[in-house]
Amino acid sequence: MRVAVVGHTEWIEFLRIPRVPLAGDITQASRAWEEPGGGGGVAAQQLARLAGGCDFFTALGDDDIGRRLEQELTHRGVRVLAARRDEPQRRAVTFTDDNGERTITLFTPKLTPAHDDPLPWNELDGVDAVYFTGREAGALREARRAKVLVATARELPTIREAGVMVDAIVSSASDPSERYEPLDPPPRLVVATRGTAGGDWRTANEQGTYEAAEPPGPVVDTYGAGDCFAAGLTFALGRGDAPADALAFAARCGAYAVTGAGVHVAQP
Repeated sequence: MRVAVVGHTEWIEFLRIPRVPLAGDITQASRAWEEPGGGGGVAAQQLARLAGGCDFFTALGDDDIGRRLEQELTHRGVRVLAARRDEPQRRAVTFTDDNGERTITLFTPKLTPAHDDPLPWNELDGVDAVYFTGREAGALREARRAKVLVATARELPTIREAGVMVDAIVSSASDPSERYEPLDPPPRLVVATRGTAGGDWRTANEQGTYEAAEPPGPVVDTYGAGDCFAAGLTFALGRGDAPADALAFAARCGAYAVTGAGVHVAQP
């Protein structure tokens, strides 16, 4: 099975702290580490774990952090196909508190690939499934070469501009920045996540709900759980699962993600 991600990634500095600091606080971190993350980067790592590899069409800063990020993703089974930007690689700091909740602070705009970047877009022909987190309409049209195309609702403006049909949209029922609004043409599947309460889904002919999966261990860190969910959905739809079965599988991927620190991907 061939899978890919078209989108962004970030270099994340993680800090484990008792709680998010208040104004004027001095807080001691019990642990600190760094690794590649971001919506596209986490999804690429999860898909690489599920499918045995993943092509990642992205853009990276032309600096030491961008090169380190590429090396680390490659080490994790991701084939990085990156356009270089003459600007710093996007970074972030993520606090994880004792309840496992994460709070993210981003530096600089995200870097995403464009259709006129010298990338091997033709290699997306016939790919079983692609997950899109990019911000350029031409790149989305290139991603449409895949048999199944899944996108985040954060990129609704890009989807409208591209004018292509996506097979599934992953939205949020509570986060305004990820709320679904009607598209033309409409997606085949619209998913609205509700965190630990599961979520809703609908197609042109049916609708339903899905339950959140029980984590297979204590909740350590919620970072990347939604991205692992989206990657699991992309994988399951790409192999031909019906919506209800694909969402059950995706929920298990999201549940596994919270049982480890930082970017924690697993194969349910």
